[in-house]
Amino acid sequence: MASCSYYYSVNSAAAAASVNPNKPLTSLPNQLLPTSRLSSFQSKIPSLSLHSNQNLSRTHNLTEQVIASSEKAAEPLRVMISGAPASGKGTQCELITKMYDLVHIAAGDLLRAEVAAGTENGKRAKEYMERGQLVPDEIVVMMVKDRLSLQDSEEKGWLLDGYPRSVSQATALKNFGFDPDIFILLEVPEELLVERVVGRRLDPVTGKIYHLKYSPPETEEIAARLTQRFDDTEEKACFNLLFLVKLRLLTHNSNVEAVLSMYEDIIVKVDGSRTKQDVFSHIDSVLTKLLEKKEAALGSPAT
Repeated sequence: MASCSYYYSVNSAAAAASVNPNKPLTSLPNQLLPTSRLSSFQSKIPSLSLHSNQNLSRTHNLTEQVIASSEKAAEPLRVMISGAPASGKGTQCELITKMYDLVHIAAGDLLRAEVAAGTENGKRAKEYMERGQLVPDEIVVMMVKDRLSLQDSEEKGWLLDGYPRSVSQATALKNFGFDPDIFILLEVPEELLVERVVGRRLDPVTGKIYHLKYSPPETEEIAARLTQRFDDTEEKACFNLLFLVKLRLLTHNSNVEAVLSMYEDIIVKVDGSRTKQDVFSHIDSVLTKLLEKKEAALGSPAT
């Protein structure tokens, strides 16, 4: 009946001009007949209704698909980054976190925070630390796992800084279902690592770290009060690099190589000897393409 009313009202205006108001109406003109009685429309109404219903149904389906598609969001980035001491990893983590709003997770920071907060894992870790022992992998892994499971990490994505460091840690994370999209490896020659360590200076007032060559102090006043860490002399630095960097290289050839083998399909090697801007430009380019790939994977509504 709704269609009849529609056609009736449309044709009434046209009919008004042809009706003589001074002449009694003995019958209604065709224009004023209810639509259902107009033979010219009788055969069209069913087909029009069917066609309209089909269009409405199709439009409804498309609308639902578009809404569903718009409600979906590309999966957030899940990034691991690794590099030797003085490779610039900390700087790049800051830049990545700021640009992509990822949750930055460093095992060392997490361990200290858990101990300070007195969590169950923190209490267990503190017992080992007070005895001067290394905190077992299973405790640190649980800390990392719990942090990765929080809502902000799941919604925003995460940047795992310098972790995992062994195949057992990597295997544990995988078993918990945490697989990265990309593993960024910063590569810096050993001699440059020595130079970077030896040139570091600390401002005891602000706690800021400077480098005599790469990040010099802003004023002479600041420069005058800078101190050098006791183990940052060239002799100590070389020793530390034998103990840390060399050991790190040995570990890299054993445990770390095993870690890399687990992520070999997603490793991106970045030349960390360049300026921090150039290094980040490379990383930014890779992460941008990865995000675009994730967005493309959402697909488009069917036509």
